[in-house]
Amino acid sequence: MDLLNTIDTTNLPKHLAIIMDGNGRWAKQKGLLRAFGHESGTKSVKKIIEASAKLGIQNLTLYAFSTENWNRPKLEVETLMRVLINSLKKELITLQKNNIKLNAIGNLEKLPQSAQKELLDVINKTKDNTKMTLTLALSYGSREELVTAVKNICSKVKNNIISIDAIDDSIINEHLYTQNLPDVDLLIRTSGEHRISNFLLWQIAYAELYFTDILWPDFKEQDLYEAIISYQKRERRFGKTSEQIK
Repeated sequence: MDLLNTIDTTNLPKHLAIIMDGNGRWAKQKGLLRAFGHESGTKSVKKIIEASAKLGIQNLTLYAFSTENWNRPKLEVETLMRVLINSLKKELITLQKNNIKLNAIGNLEKLPQSAQKELLDVINKTKDNTKMTLTLALSYGSREELVTAVKNICSKVKNNIISIDAIDDSIINEHLYTQNLPDVDLLIRTSGEHRISNFLLWQIAYAELYFTDILWPDFKEQDLYEAIISYQKRERRFGKTSEQIK
């Protein structure tokens, strides 16, 4: 059965976030080097981006490289950076064809100059696209993001730009990398792990969580549709009772 036809397009998550996990294990299961897993994972990235845009998802955020990933073996990090650069070059056509705007969050200054250059080039070339915003979380860690936000807010308080009494959720949101994005409605994690792994900790406060055993290179459009259908079956109360939201 084509699950696409069973999705209620009036009840889509406004912001879908995905922890793309399992590339290395996928390669290991097949007796391949981890690099092949990362390469294969880019195919799933393309399919999910296009499927999300086709559905009408307004914001898609992909956890591509965490601050902790810098601690991986040097060769694997270099491979991940090469895959990133090549993917950006290849997928510019896909982004333009589907009217998708590219965004990036994280400590981007830590990326190699070549990766920064390619990333900024694609961001600039897609900045006027309006159908969907695709955000890549690169060299991203939510705790680092929150620490940076606290420091910036403290500096503004110290310089009388913001008063302590004025600090609320909206002020904190304005100082996060995701200041132009809505809170996450649905968070998907592949590969069977049931962790958040320092990803969008503030932004997922009321997100629906969906975990699947499928390794990222095997995650296809139908798997995305299953996750969205699961999301649409849930009652989102935001602290209220069922009676209050009816």
